[in-house]
Amino acid sequence: MAARTGSTPLAQLPNALTIFRLALIPVFVGLILASHEGRSWLAGTIFLIAGITDQVDGFLARRWHVESRFGTFADPLADRLMIGAAVILEWHAGRLPWAALAIPLRDLLLLAATPTMLARGYRFEVNLVGKAATWLLFLGVGCSTVTHASTDWPLWIFWIGFALALVSLVLYGRKAREEVFA
Repeated sequence: MAARTGSTPLAQLPNALTIFRLALIPVFVGLILASHEGRSWLAGTIFLIAGITDQVDGFLARRWHVESRFGTFADPLADRLMIGAAVILEWHAGRLPWAALAIPLRDLLLLAATPTMLARGYRFEVNLVGKAATWLLFLGVGCSTVTHASTDWPLWIFWIGFALALVSLVLYGRKAREEVFA
């Protein structure tokens, strides 16, 4: 993918938002670890900010035609790291069931396979199902960090995002089979 750069400092805003989101991860982790049983309004707010910047940086990069190799790699990495850390910490606090750990496992699989697949000609493009899964995982896990442990509705949102994440993994696998192994 050829990077198209704008001439204004604003052209760097999408990548700056991605870097900001990466910087929020240790802050979020620290707040959850310091919380009582994985519940923290401040951590939930940080998680919400990360979710919003995920949407804003991609929108701006496409709208301003300033997509970059860095953004193409770092944006999904920031999402995967933030959601993965949150899932692990919320599971450890007893707020998510053990099956939720399939999300960081899926992300590790995708992160490990991506460089090899790109080298073989795979064109990584986020599909709508994967984007919806990310939104719902951000929402479900984020709501889990601010509600009482006995609250069920964040889990329903999480499970819908979980199902979509698995569907997106299958879709990425099919696309890879068609592009790389055909």
